[in-house]
Amino acid sequence: MKQKTILYWVFTLLFSAFMIWSSYSGINPKGQTLEFLNGYLGYPVYFIQFISVAKIIGAVVILVPGLNKIKEWAYAGLFFDLAGAIFSIYMVQKKFDTGVLFMLVPVLLGAASYYFWNKQKAY
Repeated sequence: MKQKTILYWVFTLLFSAFMIWSSYSGINPKGQTLEFLNGYLGYPVYFIQFISVAKIIGAVVILVPGLNKIKEWAYAGLFFDLAGAIFSIYMVQKKFDTGVLFMLVPVLLGAASYYFWNKQKAY
């Protein structure tokens, strides 16, 4: 197996795992998830559930071989979600918090996954 394909799968599995893990508790938000997303960030419960299901679908789509056009949309949607999360936290806090730097981990994983997907599909 070529190195580009191996790197693609490593980054894609890590990125998808993070997106699914971060979505799971939002399907039926309770406790800390509800307190943070609804109470702190102000997201309506129906939006939390919608975005959680959409993230899981997007993460599954990028794992399925082929589906190139839909995969482009899935990557875009997942990046918009991450950008929205970073922006929401920043707007609520009204200052830069170094804790937001943690959000760069999934952004970088997703960027690497997308980069290697484009590299390996060219062959």
